[in-house]
Amino acid sequence: MKQIPEKDRERLALTGLEVEMHNRCGSFFQIDQNVIQTTCGAEDVEMLPIKAALEKYDWLKDHYWKAVPKDKDKYTQYVAKQEPQGLVVIAQPGAKVAMPIQACLFLREEPVQHVHNIFIAKEGAEIHIISGCASSWQKKQGAHIGVTEIYVGKGARVTSTMIHNWNPGISVFPRSATIVEEDGTFLSNYICMQPVRQVNMYPTAHLIGKNAVARFSSIAVATPGSLLDLGSRAILGAEHTSAELITRAITTGGTVISRGHIRGERDNTRGHIECKGLILKDGVIHAIPEIEGTLTGTELSHEAAVGKIARHEIEYLMARGLSEEEATATIIRGFLDVKISGLPAVLQAHIDAVIDKAESGF
Repeated sequence: MKQIPEKDRERLALTGLEVEMHNRCGSFFQIDQNVIQTTCGAEDVEMLPIKAALEKYDWLKDHYWKAVPKDKDKYTQYVAKQEPQGLVVIAQPGAKVAMPIQACLFLREEPVQHVHNIFIAKEGAEIHIISGCASSWQKKQGAHIGVTEIYVGKGARVTSTMIHNWNPGISVFPRSATIVEEDGTFLSNYICMQPVRQVNMYPTAHLIGKNAVARFSSIAVATPGSLLDLGSRAILGAEHTSAELITRAITTGGTVISRGHIRGERDNTRGHIECKGLILKDGVIHAIPEIEGTLTGTELSHEAAVGKIARHEIEYLMARGLSEEEATATIIRGFLDVKISGLPAVLQAHIDAVIDKAESGF
């Protein structure tokens, strides 16, 4: 890290990277296509570069390109043709990890960075992952293509928090899917509040076991020139499964397309989509919620709202002593304040810190 310029270290810090690792139990760091560090101090949790993991464990091939098909689109096809690069995390049955694992992907010089990650939480295991993705302050153009496959075993719990800090000329194409077994829980948090050329992603959770749960929470800010085509999908494929998809989107001149899709395929299933958009400057927020039921025993709902800050709300706060700027910042902070049930305190504190730092740019 000492060899990285100070401006880049500051950018990496905004994605959650901790150099001293006071609040991390493991770390993976990839610059362009070079793996710089892979280490983990947690018992019963193994972190390996994907190439080494595939050579070490024959059974891992059953998880390689299973959740995400390699022929899904041109981006997955591109990654499938390259030499495997990325991270594998394996949490053994019953492993409980209090501190998060950090995975940092840094685009510095190469035109395209690709990565393929696999996260596996076996029966009863619990892991938290912070994925920080950033580009160098000097990087004017480039692309990042990331494939992530997540497997949540019976009674296991995986929390995944992804934070992006790119540049206005970077295009980003994450492709991810999660398979959740009986009594498993998957919590996904996504934050993108800095300028970027485009982000195109639509992660999917397949709930294949009874009582499985998935929750997606996204916070996105589209600056002028940015196109954020985001969303999430949940397939309720077993009885008593449930999903919640929550999005908070702000445009300061860019375009946000917020997609959400829940499909109820079994009885006693529940799902809800909520998308709220705030237009601070002329831009576009396009909410596309889809609920799809295939039988009478599923219960699905959605709500979407797009608008501006109401003048009377600002005046209400100003009447209580705040300046107009302070009143506006307070309203924005409340709008972005998405609390996730069951989220570890260290992760929630980090999300709050990222939001606080980004507010100064609105």
